[in-house]
Amino acid sequence: MKLFPRLFLGHLLVILVALAALFLMAELTAPSFYRHHVEQMVTLLGPEGRALRLDLENGMRRTLNAALIAAVPFAVLVAAVTASLTSQRIVRSVQLLSAGSQALATGHYGRRLPETGRDELAALAHNFNVLASSLQRVEQDRVTLIGNVGHELRTPLAALRGYTEALTDGLMTPERVAPAIAREVRAMERLASDLSLVSRVEAGQVALRPSTFEVGDLLIAAVDRFEEAFQERGVKLRWQAVASPLAVQADFERALQVLSNILTNALKHTPPGKQVILTAQRVNGEVAFAVQDTGNGIPPEHLGRIFERFYRVDSARTRSEGSGVGLTIARGLVEQMGGTIGVTSGPEGSTFTFTLPPA
Repeated sequence: MKLFPRLFLGHLLVILVALAALFLMAELTAPSFYRHHVEQMVTLLGPEGRALRLDLENGMRRTLNAALIAAVPFAVLVAAVTASLTSQRIVRSVQLLSAGSQALATGHYGRRLPETGRDELAALAHNFNVLASSLQRVEQDRVTLIGNVGHELRTPLAALRGYTEALTDGLMTPERVAPAIAREVRAMERLASDLSLVSRVEAGQVALRPSTFEVGDLLIAAVDRFEEAFQERGVKLRWQAVASPLAVQADFERALQVLSNILTNALKHTPPGKQVILTAQRVNGEVAFAVQDTGNGIPPEHLGRIFERFYRVDSARTRSEGSGVGLTIARGLVEQMGGTIGVTSGPEGSTFTFTLPPA
């Protein structure tokens, strides 16, 4: 049986039970109400009224029953209309939810339900719309990810094809082609490694090995790792030593990776002759790290998306300058270690900051 007939018959059954209860209660309680009035009438009529007591009671009972019976058709009609409207609303909501669920199942994530009223059905429609929006964002991210991965792979694949064709046609010697092919293979390996890491970071599945270490040791390790790269580009790397012993509770290698990704980004966007400043200090009970570059800055409209996968402020920047997920990985690792990360920017450069919990 369909849902509407079941709901309608259920409402009618409730109505019939209510009517039966009404008649029963009237039969049980009405005499106690009109018996007092009968006694008053008997007293007014005198001795003749005592003989009429029974007729008066029966007359009042018949009158009450007749009034109830006369009201039954109208009450049933009104109740039936009300039950029909209520059942139709419930059935309509269920039909919309069913159609919306089928649309989501077939990949139409743009489907939404009307949110009317303030009852549980409206709450159900709202929750459905929230679910649909989440699925739509996931699908958009999936499509964007596939497109970005394809775009990232296109450059090294095109280079590999060119080198192999040149080698096949005898335009280049194996000794000359081999280093170039190895370079492109390393770029593809780096992309695959970064994609694997960013997926695990976003899923919170990166294994951490927290320990207590001095902030100064982390800064020294980062400077040692990047000092040569900064010198080759002609950018000065300055760092401010921690004035007093300052320790954090985090994964040293992952914290170094975060700092490395941010320094790599700073080095890309800082022209030769400029500088990058690395500092660390205690702020509001946490240890805050800051990487300040002296590049051209980030336009305000890009700040909100700077930590998205594959997002580049300069779309013309060559793909060989990174996989485009370094800052995404940094954000995920910082948040998994219990910290926060952010960026501010102006005409004279950008400053990336992140925090780690103190020891």
